[in-house]
Amino acid sequence: MRILLIKTSSLGDVVHNLPVVTDLRTRFPAATIDWVVEESFADIPRLHPGVTQVITVAVRRWRRSAMAPSVWREIGALRQRLCASQYDIAIDTQGLLKSALITRMAPTRRCGYAADSAREPLASRFYDARFMVPKALHAVERNRRLAAQAAGYELTGAPDYGIAAAPAPALCVPGGTPSPTAVLLTATSRDDKLWPEDHWAALGRELHARGLHCLLPAGSDAERKRAARIADAIPQANLLPPSGLGELACHLGAAQIVIGVDTGLVHLAAALGRPTLALFSASDPALTGVLARTPAFNLGRRGQPPTLAEVMAVAAPLL
Repeated sequence: MRILLIKTSSLGDVVHNLPVVTDLRTRFPAATIDWVVEESFADIPRLHPGVTQVITVAVRRWRRSAMAPSVWREIGALRQRLCASQYDIAIDTQGLLKSALITRMAPTRRCGYAADSAREPLASRFYDARFMVPKALHAVERNRRLAAQAAGYELTGAPDYGIAAAPAPALCVPGGTPSPTAVLLTATSRDDKLWPEDHWAALGRELHARGLHCLLPAGSDAERKRAARIADAIPQANLLPPSGLGELACHLGAAQIVIGVDTGLVHLAAALGRPTLALFSASDPALTGVLARTPAFNLGRRGQPPTLAEVMAVAAPLL
């Protein structure tokens, strides 16, 4: 059996789709499972041993140069590849018009959400088979239920992300002794999702006092400046250099604890099986919070970010 999954973005959504691969591989052990994903997130499905091929798209880049001949050549090559692969089924768990159009390129049974279930109802017009999945479910469960209905199997058990990261290099405190790490994910795409800098600094000092070495990833210049200020207020903390998702996954997978705001990396940490605290201030975590078999906690909600005391109360037993 040849199966095509379409989940292109964003980072958290891609992570939430990993259990679908585990479910499909359990039901169809000999299947070929390919995954179409945005090029910047391709390292995530590559972490799952059940994925046969990762097929990258560049919708975000294509939109910026929609009339360029090179863009149309890339789209043509994608169509040719999907046509040549002779899939038995294609499953679009994203439910957006862009993902539905990609799904339509594969000459096979194309499956997706019914109009009442899709994030963009128009997407459902491009599927051959449409399935109702309640919007009130967590995103992980919505993906799993759609795939199970499309491929004809019963769901069992809790979600299994099925991934692991290569070991990160050991960090040493003065004297050369390896130090357990805490990864603090202080950056996010929206200012209303941020947690106060003084809270991060106080949290980091408490973690340091408990023997943890704090690591702070950051991407953009603004994120790095903010993370640097926080790291300067925490003894022996490290601002990590700009890194790809694969390298960041190594640091997350090696951490004793990961604490972060509402961002895709916090979902990746939970998927990697690390004790994870996700801090919410601009959205409610019921539908998109961290969800994993290992300790994963969602703190705060829209308009009510968690206090420092609340975060430490949950973190302390995990250290």
